[in-house]
Amino acid sequence: MIPALKLIRWSGLETEARQQLLRRPVSRQPGLKESVAKIIRQVRSGGDTALRELTLQFDGIEPRQFELMPGTLQAATERADPGLIKAIRDASMRIEAFHEADIPTNSKVETAPGLSCEARYQALSPVGLYIPGGSAPLVSTVLMLALPARLAGCREIIMCSPPGKNGDIPDEVLAAAQLCGVHRVFCVGGAQAVAAMAYGVGSVPRCRKIFGPGNAWVTEAKQQVSQDPEGAAIDMPAGPSEVLVIADQSANPEFVAWDLMSQAEHGPDSQVILLTDNAGLASAVIERLNELAPGTARSAILRQSLAEARIIQLDSLAEALELSNDYAPEHLIINTVDAGDLAQQVENAGSVFIGPWTPESLGDYCSGTNHVLPTYGWARSHGALGVSDYMRRMTFQQASRSALEQVGPTAETLAAVEGLEAHGMAVRARLEQGGGSR
Repeated sequence: MIPALKLIRWSGLETEARQQLLRRPVSRQPGLKESVAKIIRQVRSGGDTALRELTLQFDGIEPRQFELMPGTLQAATERADPGLIKAIRDASMRIEAFHEADIPTNSKVETAPGLSCEARYQALSPVGLYIPGGSAPLVSTVLMLALPARLAGCREIIMCSPPGKNGDIPDEVLAAAQLCGVHRVFCVGGAQAVAAMAYGVGSVPRCRKIFGPGNAWVTEAKQQVSQDPEGAAIDMPAGPSEVLVIADQSANPEFVAWDLMSQAEHGPDSQVILLTDNAGLASAVIERLNELAPGTARSAILRQSLAEARIIQLDSLAEALELSNDYAPEHLIINTVDAGDLAQQVENAGSVFIGPWTPESLGDYCSGTNHVLPTYGWARSHGALGVSDYMRRMTFQQASRSALEQVGPTAETLAAVEGLEAHGMAVRARLEQGGGSR
């Protein structure tokens, strides 16, 4: 039984109660910011020695060396279950197909006779991928991070992952790294791994940008190094996993229940919300959650996260969609008769799953889209991870003398309005000089 899980009628709530109901919890660990800053300083000053000390402190392992030899990845691939290798190849095929179609292309345009402007995309390198440890190997995260990096053309793809209880990274993760084109793998985790990749200390090379999820320590470390000019860029802000389901009377209550649990099982702080215009469906979903959750492998986690689930009845699906757009969920599942039409009206969401046969699990693993998505409301301004995140866009321009004669006066006028004399004179001096037309 899930404690305190009940149907909430939106129309019966005052404005303040509505805001409170959908307010995401603020996670504040006392001293976290200061502790992470200390780790970063320790790694920067101590290099590999500091990494060994921190790995012993946090993981209970004293590593002999951090970098895995190429043969280690190949051996892990050979030991891995053939069914897993087949699944990795199958998922990779679809992920690559989707992301390959989304590779940015260079462009060049003549904005005036003799004046050309060009945009070129260049792959970042090295890039750092962080793969968390935990109770299960996150093979899918390797796929979602490494494949776009390979398609972007990153010359050096670095991966860090913490040691397991036996002191090694799981074979499944190493096999995925081998099959997805990771170049170098380091057995180090936590905030210390982020610091090592950001600043290039000891045996870990400095990375231009760091990608991947992690716990509060990893997230805080990523935020800190991204705010330091000497640090590294990061993929996007991160928070607890989220799903919002919009469903009507046509939805199968068990499908909806499993969709909610598939995100709730990530952790006690996962956010799960059901919006519906049908009280009967809501009640049926609550009943199925109470029946199914206790029998799952992560029932202890579900008992905590589902206790904070929001099962909300609204007057219409249009109102539900409006609420969803305001909330901006990481994952949005639309399980209604007119799901396709509703999906056209989605404005803010990380990734959208349309219809009764599209569970969010497909996006997590093998539909082709990326499962690295903005959480905590960042979907209002950030999008899903893609190939372009591993690239930088640089612009070029070249003008002939005749082009400068044509467009230069516009620059002079605008410079004069802004009181920037040298800007205007950089144009005027050229126009007043004689010379060729080059």
